[in-house]
Amino acid sequence: MSEKNHLQGLTKDELAEFVTNNGEPKYRAKQLFSALHARRVREFDEITDLPKAFREKLSGIAETSTLTVESRYVSEDGTRRFLMKTQDSLPVEAVFLPTESRDTICFSSQSGCPLKCDFCLTAKLGLLRNLTAGEIVEQIIIVLNDVYGVAGETPHGTNLVAMGAGEPFLNFENLIKALQIMSEKDGLFIVPNRVTVSTAGIVPKIYEFANLENRPHLAISLSAANDELRDKLMPINKRWNLDELFTAAKIFEKSLRRGERFTFEYVMLGGVNDSEQHAQELANLLNKHDLRKVKINIIPHNPAEQLDYFPSTSENIERFQKVLAKNGIDSYQRRPRGRDIYAACGQLAAKTQPNLVQIRR
Repeated sequence: MSEKNHLQGLTKDELAEFVTNNGEPKYRAKQLFSALHARRVREFDEITDLPKAFREKLSGIAETSTLTVESRYVSEDGTRRFLMKTQDSLPVEAVFLPTESRDTICFSSQSGCPLKCDFCLTAKLGLLRNLTAGEIVEQIIIVLNDVYGVAGETPHGTNLVAMGAGEPFLNFENLIKALQIMSEKDGLFIVPNRVTVSTAGIVPKIYEFANLENRPHLAISLSAANDELRDKLMPINKRWNLDELFTAAKIFEKSLRRGERFTFEYVMLGGVNDSEQHAQELANLLNKHDLRKVKINIIPHNPAEQLDYFPSTSENIERFQKVLAKNGIDSYQRRPRGRDIYAACGQLAAKTQPNLVQIRR
């Protein structure tokens, strides 16, 4: 990796220190920050409000572009998947999910993932490394520039979900720093209320997350409500079991503001975890821990050739949700997006070929 300073990964204070250490007045940092984040400029030569001499100096000691877009895939439903490479040739993926009312960008926190969830294609990569704060921020800039052009307005605002490759809470410091940078009003201005972070259940970090001020929303990937099944589907459960996870979830629930809720994500695997008995187990677990400010995000499994699972039928999903509703538990089903280009949840694995698996209806 380059030894140059990656400026997208610097906070406003760090950028001010960088500028003054290089003999420039402090106000140059505000100009730089605005150019890099509000206007999303990726070349120093394009920052024409900086003196030419300073731009030339920056080119020798700093950089704005460390990710290279290798491929861009567009789904029949309008979803875009970006396959990028780091300077040390590792894959990074981000997904753009447009709707009429809002834009959502799903970004990665790691290259690969160490958690080995049995139904997830990303797990096949293993962990390659954590991404830097700058590499996280740069994903968002690359996607927005592709969709709207450099300095283009984003008409709907932007929602972010840390649900791409990797376990965000295993790269906690870089993740939180990147989100802080992106929340600045004179930059991308993506406030925490428009961000959701998903974890497979890194219990100590759930406690730490609960103590953050101005934090994003939390989603916890669950996919089973008994330890035996979750041990198989999500081996992280062997480190922190359901009782430990739900104890942390209850502490987190107590930290919620009025009207705020958090989410449990449940990937529906046909014939594995989608029966009415499984739904009742989930309801019982929530009631045991007295969790009330939660909603269940039902995610039909997104299949791929290398995975031995298929989505639940629509009938099974409906029966599952009815059981939850009878127990007073809110749930909603996530509509799959980008399955044909390996852009859906659990499919990010640096694929360059179309997904040929037939979806069972």
